[in-house]
Amino acid sequence: MKKFIAIAAAALVVGCSGQPTVQTGPDAEMTFDGLVRIDNSRFNDAWIDPEIDLTQYTKIMAGGAEFQFRNVQRSSGTMSRRSNEREFWISDSNRQRLVETVSTVFEEELQRSEHFTVTDEPGAETLIIVGVLHDIVSRVPPDQIGRGEIWLSSLGEATLVIEISDSLSGEVIYRAVDRRAIENVGSQMIRSNSASTWAEVRRWARRWATRLREGLDSIHE
Repeated sequence: MKKFIAIAAAALVVGCSGQPTVQTGPDAEMTFDGLVRIDNSRFNDAWIDPEIDLTQYTKIMAGGAEFQFRNVQRSSGTMSRRSNEREFWISDSNRQRLVETVSTVFEEELQRSEHFTVTDEPGAETLIIVGVLHDIVSRVPPDQIGRGEIWLSSLGEATLVIEISDSLSGEVIYRAVDRRAIENVGSQMIRSNSASTWAEVRRWARRWATRLREGLDSIHE
C-alpha cells in the first residue's frame, strides 16, 4: 500500500524525461515541514508527502494567489543610459494586467481537468491550491525609449511557487518551485510590442498551468 501511495504522489510531478522518483532513505532531502524531494519532476524543484494517498481527492479549490514584483526604480535617465539597462519598471496598469492574465489562464486550465472538479467549498475530497509568483521582473523597455522595433531574447521572468494542501487539515502535501523566462521555444528572438508581449505572457502562464493540470489528472490515470 505504501508503495502505491508513493507512485500516486509522484504522478503529480512526473517530468518529460525520466520517471519521477520520491527520494527515500536517510539521505533523502526533506523540507522544514516534512515533505520529501522528488527527482525528475515537472517543475525545477518539487517536494511531496509520500504518505498521503492522493487518489482520495477529486476536487480542487483555489486558495488565493500572490504576485510579488522585483523592486526596480523607474528610470528617468537618458535614452543612451537606458539602453544599457536590463530590468525595467512595470507600471501599475501593467502589473494589474499581468495579475489578471495569469489568474485567468490558471483558472481556465484547472477548469479543463478531466478528473478534478473545481469547487469553492472545503471537504474530505478537496485539495486547496495556492500560487505565488515571486521576483517578477520585466526585460521590456518602456514605450518611450523608441518607436522602432525591439527584439529581445526574453521579455521577463518570475519564480512560481505552488502549494497544495488538504482542505480540512490545512496540511501542505505538495510544493513546487520553478523559475522561467518569458521566451520563445528554441531561444529565438521576440519582437517586442504590446500585442506580441502579452501573447507571450499568456503562453508562458499556459505552460505552467498545463503542467499543473496534467500532473493532477495523472493521479487518477
